[in-house]
Amino acid sequence: MESSTSQDQARKRLRANIWSRPYAAALILAGGLAVLLLSIAVSICVGAKDISLDAVWQALFRFDPASSQHQIIRELRLPRAAAGALAGAAFAAAGAIMQGMTRNPIADTGVLGINAGASLALAVCLAFFPAMVFGRIVLIAFAGAACAALLVFGIGSAPRRGMDPVRMTLAGTAISALLLALSQGISLYNNVSQSLSFWVAGSLAGVKWSQVDTLAVWVGLGLISSLLISRSVTVLSLGEDVASGLGQRSGMVKLGGFMIVLVLAGSSVAAVGPIGFVGLIVPHVARYLVGVDYRWIIPCSAVLGAVLLVLSDIGARLIRPDFETPLGAVVSMLGVPYFLYLIRRETRD
Repeated sequence: MESSTSQDQARKRLRANIWSRPYAAALILAGGLAVLLLSIAVSICVGAKDISLDAVWQALFRFDPASSQHQIIRELRLPRAAAGALAGAAFAAAGAIMQGMTRNPIADTGVLGINAGASLALAVCLAFFPAMVFGRIVLIAFAGAACAALLVFGIGSAPRRGMDPVRMTLAGTAISALLLALSQGISLYNNVSQSLSFWVAGSLAGVKWSQVDTLAVWVGLGLISSLLISRSVTVLSLGEDVASGLGQRSGMVKLGGFMIVLVLAGSSVAAVGPIGFVGLIVPHVARYLVGVDYRWIIPCSAVLGAVLLVLSDIGARLIRPDFETPLGAVVSMLGVPYFLYLIRRETRD
């Protein structure tokens, strides 16, 4: 009887707290996809050599192997834009899942050390296995990200108090600094510091179709899986008591969400570098626009994250046309002020 009453109370609380705007979400998804396609088209046109939209259309549908412009579009510009869209969607969706599961508004794959763990794994690959194929590098990046995440969650979760947002953020900052220092030490000792520095700064330059194909498989798998657990993440975001009252197995949901985050973040970091703050900013914007239902937050975050990273890549090429600004620096110019704002708001609350 008491169990039934508890479940009824949990359901009432769930209905009272879950509010969403499905029409707004549908508008954001449709409009976001349109903006994403336009952004990809602009991204293909912009570069050291500007290319007209007509040439892009010709290269896509009437490809001429003898044309240098068509070769640039097909082999350089298009995979670059595709990788940016996939990585942006992955980072944003991973951030949304982390914020929902931990109820931590400043959770992000970069803030909580996952990106740094994947960076250390890549440094090991560059130093000791330079000829390793990209598919295996992705798997090792998963392992590095998992080890870093376990360290952060282990330090940030006290046995009696559970997860504390501030303690987890501090643990993530400390672990990230340690792992990045180890990465730099390995790269300097093995004379691969230039390659690692270029990758750590975050860049879409030089992305190949083989990398895009691998990234698309992992990101697609991660996004589909994230949609399947989106309702459970919504319940978790309302508190452990609500989840328990509804009979949800929170441990299994957290484990599944953790694996999805590793897939999304690990594959993206291996392809484009540890670009932070995408998973911090975008879920907050999506939550403000569509409400607190993660069935809408996750897909909207994926679309908005893809748009953000593609547009940031365009900006990185336009700031100094003769020198490509690191993509991570462009995103950080947006992310750092917003991160400080969130810290101040949480401290005030």
